[in-house]
Amino acid sequence: MVIFWTHEFTQHKITATLAEAEVTMTAKEHRYTVTVLWTGNTGQGTRSYRSYERAYDLCAPGKPTIAGSSDPAFRGDSSRWNPEDLLVGSLSACHKLWFLGLCAQAGVVVTAYEDHAEGVMLEEASGAGQFTSVTLKPVVTISAESDETTAMALHHQAHELCFIARSMNFPVTAEPIIKREPSPAS
Repeated sequence: MVIFWTHEFTQHKITATLAEAEVTMTAKEHRYTVTVLWTGNTGQGTRSYRSYERAYDLCAPGKPTIAGSSDPAFRGDSSRWNPEDLLVGSLSACHKLWFLGLCAQAGVVVTAYEDHAEGVMLEEASGAGQFTSVTLKPVVTISAESDETTAMALHHQAHELCFIARSMNFPVTAEPIIKREPSPAS
């Protein structure tokens, strides 16, 4: 089963009028802190555009360090994660986490999940740029007794709930494929 949809940036109103009294919905605020430590000073600092490496470490307390750099198109190291990779990965991971949680609540048993997400970034002549789209392509395997239609509906719901996708100002498209495990032999 394959169904496609797109989530685009929308504003969400958090106040409503009830019996002529303004009611404000409570929101729970979460904060995330990271440290980016530039490790690419080769001894000359940024004396010239070619005199330094783009290498950095992305750190957070209690978590493994992520070795980062810029995209190789911008003099980066292809063996390290670049911000563009991390953005696409964040969208994919957020969708997966919501989907798995919703499936667990709905009784849909997921036995495998793999996403080959792709982001498209447009670089302008000035050097500035922005993402124009990200496409998630999750391939999900569910147990033989799980309902394929429900699994697909939960993909749509996960897409609408994903914190990261809701924060983007470009289309995020999901193209999920649901596979079912074969029924056990009687």
